Amino acid sequence: MSTSFRFLGAAGFEIVGPQHRILVDPFLTGSPLAPLAPEDLEAPDVILVSHAAPDHYGDTAAIARRTGSPVVCGADVRLHLMDEGVPATQIQTTIWGVVVEVGGVMVRPVECHHWSMAERADGSILTGTPLSFIFETEPGVSVYHYGDTSIFDMRLIGELYAPTVGLIGCTQPFEIEDHSGAGREVTGEMTPDEAARAAEMLGVDLAVGCHYLSLDANVAEFLRLVPEHDSSGRRRALAPQLGETFVVEPAPSADGGRRAALAERR
Repeated sequence: MSTSFRFLGAAGFEIVGPQHRILVDPFLTGSPLAPLAPEDLEAPDVILVSHAAPDHYGDTAAIARRTGSPVVCGADVRLHLMDEGVPATQIQTTIWGVVVEVGGVMVRPVECHHWSMAERADGSILTGTPLSFIFETEPGVSVYHYGDTSIFDMRLIGELYAPTVGLIGCTQPFEIEDHSGAGREVTGEMTPDEAARAAEMLGVDLAVGCHYLSLDANVAEFLRLVPEHDSSGRRRALAPQLGETFVVEPAPSADGGRRAALAERR
């Protein structure tokens, strides 16, 4: 068995395991470099939305309306989706620690150090709690999606839940940066060094950089630093191109368990 990951840009991934198709943070229409259109995606079993920022919430409402797929998100994103025509019965709200099963997928939200905010049509502001996610696609392939978190002590998450694949932001999609305010953004929510250290704290086998539209110097630095912070001697680092698919397979480990191994890129 195997699990495929297609990188959609920013923090967006289409993940297809032996039994389920999972869509996370599908940002396409607003991306100047999107590898496909939202309507090109097959109906997922579940859509996971980490928070309400446009480059994460993205095309969730349009995809959910078209496909009828259920959405897992925070309370503010639920209201945003309902404002955009997604029925409440199609949405499962949750918060850190409250594990939900939706579309046959067990989803564990975990701590995310960020913010979530959206403006409603009437000008009022929605705020809520951002989410990171852990979910398993098959035995040995347990996925951590960082949800735009900044760095904090993630060792307990690694110890308790043992994710094997980490989708971790290491830069910023600067092509869509808002230049209307004073100054400029210099980093993403995690620097390359922080992202590489996050991979070490989580103990993942495969550290996948994301939160970009094009491969920049920060991404290259992340790839360089992941092995420097690796105490296991087995961690691999990957930074996919937009639209690229990579395949992960479970493999036996020395302790009798199963680990995630990168099988191919295409």
